[in-house]
Amino acid sequence: MNIFNPLKRGISALWLLLCLPLLAQAQEVKLDLSLATPVMTANAAQKAYIKISLDGFALEGHAERTPANVAIVLDRSGSMGGDKIRHAREAAIMAIGRLDARDIVSVVAYDSQVEVVVPATRLSDREPVYRAVRQIRAGGNTALFAGVSKGAQELRKFLDLNRVNRVILLSDGLANVGPQSPSELGRLGQSLAKEGISVTTIGLGLGYNEDLMTQLAGMSDGNHAFVENAADLARIFQYEFGDVMSVVAQDLIIEIRCLNGVRPLRLLGREGEVVGDRVRTRLNQLYSEQEKYLVLEVEVPAQQAGRELELASVQVDYANLATRQTDRLGGRILASFSASEEEVQQAVDKPALESAVEQVANEYSREAVERRDRGDVAGARSLLEKSAEFLGSQAQALSSPRLEAQKEEALEDADAISSEDDWNRQRKELREKQYKRATQQSY
Repeated sequence: MNIFNPLKRGISALWLLLCLPLLAQAQEVKLDLSLATPVMTANAAQKAYIKISLDGFALEGHAERTPANVAIVLDRSGSMGGDKIRHAREAAIMAIGRLDARDIVSVVAYDSQVEVVVPATRLSDREPVYRAVRQIRAGGNTALFAGVSKGAQELRKFLDLNRVNRVILLSDGLANVGPQSPSELGRLGQSLAKEGISVTTIGLGLGYNEDLMTQLAGMSDGNHAFVENAADLARIFQYEFGDVMSVVAQDLIIEIRCLNGVRPLRLLGREGEVVGDRVRTRLNQLYSEQEKYLVLEVEVPAQQAGRELELASVQVDYANLATRQTDRLGGRILASFSASEEEVQQAVDKPALESAVEQVANEYSREAVERRDRGDVAGARSLLEKSAEFLGSQAQALSSPRLEAQKEEALEDADAISSEDDWNRQRKELREKQYKRATQQSY
């Protein structure tokens, strides 16, 4: 008899007993609640910014990642001829090469009609998939809505909330067959999000509708990219599939309840529902070791110096893809009040205020695009200059290189916005930048 075996088993059991709580904690999303001004000026009603931040936990290795269920939806309309469709095929094949036998893939191509090139299948044999993709040829109009819908239909064959379910849409043109407005595509994205499906949109060249593409992505919490040169598609697909393979949490429902007379004013960075003193929003997916946040602007009633006030409570429910369970996080936001302006300034939470300033400036940029669309070039330029002034003053107050860089960016945008020749390109660049800043997209 080996007397050391019981000892080894005992040590192993003790190790598990000690380490399991730490391992469980490591596989939890982290909720961080912060107030840009945790000490506020006494005896005055004022605005404040609450930052709700969610951080994805680390994946220990490739084996831990969540299996993917991906539908690649490729525009093959006439405008995609030549290098565009060739690069699109190559990018799709390269991206599929990153998946393995755990994953499901489907490929849909659309012009005036929609064709399922590769029905949803487990990726145990790649070569038939590659051969089918290489056969895609360009020609016809752009049935974009139908293409996305068909991609979602393929996903539903293996739809599983313990998989990452995503449509990846590539288009270079305007939707001209079937529903084609940004609002209609936005509603499609919203509907798919409720099923646990996100849509990433990749706009190629200068002929697509960036409002439509960002609405579709935004309402489903997918990514968005503007690719001017088809040769860059491989890089974008690589980034996108990197995101797909690093999702750690899905269906994150965030509920905020304002307390003690605090009034919610607006949610910055994401769409949400504000009813009375309650705010509700959601994220479809959260990635490993990535921060996603939103900022809530609130109005705080006047309080006496020395008082402490609970401003809001926050609850987050989400599907943990590592444990395959639903987890709940919660916390509260507190503020104190002082008659000393020095004390107020010294207590400023720099990262929270930087994020708030960034999102407020992003709203200026969105409004500038809307004014430019209405023909108010001077008004659009003025808004971007106002944004730059705001960013500059906050950059100086916070000694923030990040905000200083964004100030310079806003000034460049203001100088360029009056150019008729470059407006189409600049508008796409602005919409992409606004989207990425609002959603903290990683690429």
